[in-house]
Amino acid sequence: MGYLIDNLQYANWSEKVFRQMREGGVDAVHVTITYHESFREMVLQLEAWNRRFEQFPDLIMRGTVAADVATARATGRTAIFFGFQNPSPIEDDIGLIEIVHQLGVRFMQLTYNNQSLLATGCYEDYDAGLTRFGKQAIAEMNRVGLVVDMSHSGDRSTLEAIDASSRPIAITHANPSWWHPALRNFDDDVFKPLVARGGMMGFSVYPHHLKDGSACTLESFCEMVAEAASRYGAENLGIGTDLCQDQPDSIVEWMRVGRWSKAMDYGEGSADAPGFPAMPSWFGDNRDFGNIRDGLGAVGMSDAEVDGVMGDNWFRFYDENFGPDNS
Repeated sequence: MGYLIDNLQYANWSEKVFRQMREGGVDAVHVTITYHESFREMVLQLEAWNRRFEQFPDLIMRGTVAADVATARATGRTAIFFGFQNPSPIEDDIGLIEIVHQLGVRFMQLTYNNQSLLATGCYEDYDAGLTRFGKQAIAEMNRVGLVVDMSHSGDRSTLEAIDASSRPIAITHANPSWWHPALRNFDDDVFKPLVARGGMMGFSVYPHHLKDGSACTLESFCEMVAEAASRYGAENLGIGTDLCQDQPDSIVEWMRVGRWSKAMDYGEGSADAPGFPAMPSWFGDNRDFGNIRDGLGAVGMSDAEVDGVMGDNWFRFYDENFGPDNS
């Protein structure tokens, strides 16, 4: 059986969650360590993770290269890889891109829903595309091996990032809008050029990204993955659950608005239900990845294709993109 990699989680980290990772046989997880934090606030998150690695050395380990996934599997642990859902930790200093990579960060979104110094988020009325800083930031990210993530960006910004990047980029947690039309999902006109350049798309199980929301069926989700494989090639697909396990509803306010607004912007949620939606019955935590694996097989995907989606494709992507560009 191939690797099991979830390329996006933002759980309320605890021994319980780490033990569930082990029960589910999860070899690696890309964890969000910042949404709107400054550089110094981001460092505090790294300190917290260092304490977790020290406290639970039998359950988790720090990951910075693809080989760490293999080491984690061989030693019965889960490798933890760091990522940003916003470029705020690099502030307005391009030199911090190399610094955060040296600190172990491997993914950085250019936007989180709003306009940033680099690009435009998917909730803005007008997508102006990449900024001058954004184009230079991508070149620097390519140089050091910090992956460009456009999961919360507008279509124009995403397409320009695909073109500007000399290395493959990722949409770590979203779904096709032909399956479920949501502002956070993308259509063929984005996914096709993404994969044509070797980019990866990670399928989300966050209910706002799912057809029928919390009532989405496993069969519907897996049929969507199979259809995406037929459209884009199974080798470019993975999982990025966007699992926000055990987080209090109050954390949604930080995710959605940070410090920029006094008013709650419900974004992907509803004004009537601003908290976290209920997860679908077939995926509640890290012990449930087997349901997705079985579901993909049930809709006719081959064992090799399923292994790829469940983790082998992300492993290959890590191996090719986490180091410096030596071309």
